[in-house]
Amino acid sequence: MKLSTSRLAAFSSALLLEGALAATSGNFDALTINVAGLPAILNDNGVPGDKAANAAAMGAKFSEYGIDVVQLQEDFNYHAHIYRTNTHPHRTATSGGVPFGSGLNTVSYLPWVDFRRIKWNKCSDASQSDCLTPKGFTFMRVAISSDSSTAAYVDFYNLHADAGVEPGDLTARNDNVKQVVDYIATWSKGNAVVVAGDFNSRYTRTGDTGIRDLLASENPSGPRLKDAWVELLYNNVIPQSPSSCGNPAANDLCEIVDKVFYRASPLLNLQATDVRYDTLRFLQADGNILTDHNPVLVNYTWSSGASLRQSSLFGGPHGTWFSDVPVLAGTNKPKTATITFRGGSRLDSVGLTLTDGTIFAHGGTGGSVVSLALGATEYWTQAELCSGQRNGQIRNFYIRAVTSSGRSLTAGSATSSCQTFTAPSGWQIVGFVGQDGSEVDQLAFVYAPR
Repeated sequence: MKLSTSRLAAFSSALLLEGALAATSGNFDALTINVAGLPAILNDNGVPGDKAANAAAMGAKFSEYGIDVVQLQEDFNYHAHIYRTNTHPHRTATSGGVPFGSGLNTVSYLPWVDFRRIKWNKCSDASQSDCLTPKGFTFMRVAISSDSSTAAYVDFYNLHADAGVEPGDLTARNDNVKQVVDYIATWSKGNAVVVAGDFNSRYTRTGDTGIRDLLASENPSGPRLKDAWVELLYNNVIPQSPSSCGNPAANDLCEIVDKVFYRASPLLNLQATDVRYDTLRFLQADGNILTDHNPVLVNYTWSSGASLRQSSLFGGPHGTWFSDVPVLAGTNKPKTATITFRGGSRLDSVGLTLTDGTIFAHGGTGGSVVSLALGATEYWTQAELCSGQRNGQIRNFYIRAVTSSGRSLTAGSATSSCQTFTAPSGWQIVGFVGQDGSEVDQLAFVYAPR
């Protein structure tokens, strides 16, 4: 997804139409980089030159190289200098410098529909001052392709784990990684994932078990997480004795503490095609390093799922994420038998029953129930959603389902902000992805072939 002339034209059109980059296959790249943004008085990181000037140089290079997604760690007191020279249109707001912020930020050419900061449950000051700031990880659901009919999302996690090698550090760091594993299991069910950042971990270090646990974590709906470096450079076999890297790294085979893990999903085939330490593109004019970490760049190719796909998301980024994908992935030729909604002044819940008896229901218990039973050769093929504000938050107020026979079912109250979702030719709506609470905050539709 480099910024060629055609890519720029597509990107500009996407901004104008508020629908980004509709496609069923493509590629993108992502960089993870610790920018050494601690105040110079606390830590000069062994990097020559002025930290503010180095930060500005990095911000400019992120744009110059057209990197689709850049995940930053230790982006503390020189954050404004990075953003001053950077031109990525989508950028997280800083959570503050030391000691207030986590130092985690993202700049991107691709939009996201949700962003959250999560603090570590455990930290250790055994050998580093890790408890000085609210370190942790961030979550965002990035739209790599999106229109009303077919969309592709990847959940990006950006983390900075506890540092040091004392027993307390190892305990805290392994707990950090477990916290991310648990979060992925709940919030990223059925979704593709990229986990990147400063893990402060090495496979060769005794006691650093967290990153191996990350590789071993279960994923009921698809493939497990893979380390892009291990996969592409070591043929999926964790190296027994890789050398430690200098800065710049002499080659890509040595091991650093900055790592990138990823997985595909039933909705999205995702494959890392190249991984490299990108330090030589991030040097000062005199050849000195800009940061004390080697940046890691990974290129990916992707394509929409063959048996399950989804629409774009509609509504507001509130509530708790849910997904019917894990169940649908284990269902042979799913078909909707009954559509069921609850609604009144707003849309309270959405649901359906498959022909095998599986029931999906999301939202609350308010409103009145309406339902529509489909015929044996009738399919749910189209839906309309309308949104509005309730208590200062955007949520879905209205839904209309239309079948292949032209019959319809509605619930809630229509507004002036609406969007229509049509299943691709030969496909049908069989489930949902979104966020809910007592009502339906955000919603997308899952498609399967007829």
